[in-house]
Amino acid sequence: MEIRGVGLLLCVVFLANSTLQQNSSKKKNGKKETANSAAIEELRKKIDEIVQEVGLLKEKQALQTVCLKGIKVPGKCFLADPVKKTFHVASDDCIEKGGTLSTPLTGDENDQLYDYVRQTIGPEEHIWLGINDIVKEGDWVDKMGTTIRFKNWETEVTHQPHGGRSKNCAILSNPANGKWFDESCRAEKASVCEFNIV
Repeated sequence: MEIRGVGLLLCVVFLANSTLQQNSSKKKNGKKETANSAAIEELRKKIDEIVQEVGLLKEKQALQTVCLKGIKVPGKCFLADPVKKTFHVASDDCIEKGGTLSTPLTGDENDQLYDYVRQTIGPEEHIWLGINDIVKEGDWVDKMGTTIRFKNWETEVTHQPHGGRSKNCAILSNPANGKWFDESCRAEKASVCEFNIV
């Protein structure tokens, strides 16, 4: 599918180039030049549309490849990265791959993430979540800066989040059955990137 799009794009570019060469070698009256200009503009629009379509196909193919390596949940897929990094490095790595740090929106999604981490990274590991209270202490927000609605803090034993200004990033803890803890953003943890799919 991608190869067809590229081939089609090359054909359109060739036709547009031929048309431009023909127009420059012949003298035309004002009406023909206007008609040719409109035709050239229409070809340029079609080329732009094809380029955008090829780009979307490449994104879909890359996303499918990522999702095949990870696990799909409704509306998104997760891909584990067992390499331990600081919150900001892990977040940047996910963005570079076209995703974001995982941020469960429901209890079911949190459970699926917990199970996936346990199976891929290990039962004793913690992962970064895509939430923090860096800007305003106690206001836990997602990557878009929106206050989170779903929360799964460990509240029975350690009364999370309790780290004050020294712990501004959140982790999901496998040993605590998927409960969340606040943590120093400079600590090094594994991570899971999430990718939105339609």
